[in-house]
Amino acid sequence: MVYRAIRFSYKSLASAFSPPSRFSTSNLHTMSPARFPPQFANTDHRQRSLLQLRSKQIALEKYIYLNGLKERDSHLFYNILLENMQEMIPILYTPTVGEACVNYSHIWRRPEGLYVSINDKGHIRDVLATWPNLIDGRIAVVTDGSRILGLGDLGANGLPISIGKLDLYIAGAGIKPLSTVPICLDLGTNTQRYLDDPLYIGVRRPRPTGPEMDEFMDEFMEAMKEVFPTLLVQFEDFSTDNAFKYLDRYRYQYRVFNDDIQGTGSVILSGFTNAARLASAASGLPPSDHKILFFGAGSAGIGVAKQLLSFFTMSGLSPEEARSRIYTVDSKGLITADRKGLQEHKKFFARTDYNGPPMTDLVDIINYVKPTALLGLSTIKNAFSEQVVKAMSALNKRPIIFPLSNPSSLCELEYQDAVEWTDGKVIFASGSPYKPLSYGGVVHEPGQGNNMYIFPGIGLGSILCKTRHVSDAMVEQAAIALASSLTEEEKAAELVYPRLERIRDISAQVAIAVIRQAQKEKLDDNAYLRTLPDPDLLGLIHDKMWQPPALHLQSFTRL
Repeated sequence: MVYRAIRFSYKSLASAFSPPSRFSTSNLHTMSPARFPPQFANTDHRQRSLLQLRSKQIALEKYIYLNGLKERDSHLFYNILLENMQEMIPILYTPTVGEACVNYSHIWRRPEGLYVSINDKGHIRDVLATWPNLIDGRIAVVTDGSRILGLGDLGANGLPISIGKLDLYIAGAGIKPLSTVPICLDLGTNTQRYLDDPLYIGVRRPRPTGPEMDEFMDEFMEAMKEVFPTLLVQFEDFSTDNAFKYLDRYRYQYRVFNDDIQGTGSVILSGFTNAARLASAASGLPPSDHKILFFGAGSAGIGVAKQLLSFFTMSGLSPEEARSRIYTVDSKGLITADRKGLQEHKKFFARTDYNGPPMTDLVDIINYVKPTALLGLSTIKNAFSEQVVKAMSALNKRPIIFPLSNPSSLCELEYQDAVEWTDGKVIFASGSPYKPLSYGGVVHEPGQGNNMYIFPGIGLGSILCKTRHVSDAMVEQAAIALASSLTEEEKAAELVYPRLERIRDISAQVAIAVIRQAQKEKLDDNAYLRTLPDPDLLGLIHDKMWQPPALHLQSFTRL
């Protein structure tokens, strides 16, 4: 039987099939120098590669180029990535990775990850065992492609989301490339255009439901534990119902967490904590008196809302009082408990204190709720109109508005509009990156609620302490660590998130918080870390971060 197990090949320079650059460490010894121009070793191949990248005008072409560079010369790729984070992350992940997923069947060039098909049911363990780096495996990002970003069911085209996420683990927390395992569960697709596409690379069938899906997932997770006994599994971009279902089903059996639910919630909790501090400083409002209105009630929206309960409980409210400070809105309007056919995951925040007719207009809902913060996870482009933003501005001296939907083509509000419509008063964070802009003689710098601030540190901390489970308290402590990581300069600039170029320092702070909480809950299996004081543990975390080999000039003698 031929399995669909495909290697994600992080080749070392010694085995990469590419001409040796001045930065190569070993290829010069394996290829004849006569194959290269006489002065090649005296030129800056890193700069050449950057110029080649920047010469491309289309984001998807940049993605394809970087993907090829990683295969040809992974050390050069990661050196360039670490030195050019702000430029490259939007290409390797949101927003460009969404376009890469949509078009993956057409831009596919080489094997990059591990596919486990619904047709493999009954021998999934055998498929996983074909992975070439079984002993090295420490972290897997697993998607079934059913809800990629806000783009819907992309089926087997979803693999780049796992690959991109793992690149961020490597860049953000120094996870070793060979220890990463990107996996796509090829379970079919309900998107007809892919089923009709002759180049579609996935199984051509509708998605399984009910017992068939449950049995597949049970077999998959048990096989993952057998084949990769030390692996941490991150679920990524499952459909809303399945995201909640399988997190709840497996979180106490295996080392697993869901970044859409827990990671997104954690990073937004951190940003909201800093945003609320700025808003309260302007209004005098106590932290416990904030109200949050969520526009969008899928897995990400409800996951974030549940995480933000911690903001209110840490401010002294009871869990029930905290829940009363959060309102949710979906496509049918304000979510109330008396709505017929309400989905299970939406019931937690459904209002019991509203008895009027259905309220569907967002401006009307804002005027009724009087929120201090409006968070968007709806994937509806420009949902926050000028009327919506001005309604928020009329209620608050510093309105908190977080349009968090990814990619940017689905963002609820453009940054320039947010600044202009609030006369520069908005406290803003988005899911995708925006550039700083000048308004009223002041440079305004947007925040980005990028999960990269959180999940690399959660992963690194979980791996190092060998946690048996990833608890809610570990995720909460990660958010607190991120919120506390702002420098004095960043606070003076009124940022809600630290600057991304400090990501490894940030990830180390998140990791130590995760480790200490795992120890507190007795979830850790690495007793040695318990013996280390915080400064020594922080030093160990930095020491464990992988760095690509230093790039240096190599010389060779032509015959």
